[in-house]
Amino acid sequence: TLFRSHWEMHPNGEEVICLLSGEVEFVLELDEGPLNVALRTPGDYCIVPRGIWHTGRTNTAARMLYVTPGEGTEHRPG
Repeated sequence: TLFRSHWEMHPNGEEVICLLSGEVEFVLELDEGPLNVALRTPGDYCIVPRGIWHTGRTNTAARMLYVTPGEGTEHRPG
């Protein structure tokens, strides 16, 4: 289940996502194909490289901390 209804991409820097509670999986759209990154334990984190389209999915309630270079962020439908 997607928890975002869209994909996003940050052209001006990496995004750091840290899991605070719950479980979540991020999908990063790499040139060689999609990469699924599972965050299962509080403190797990993911660094989304600059310019990579990504989205997330979860089947449970989850809390995350995002550090995002927001200027220029692009979105597209999920």
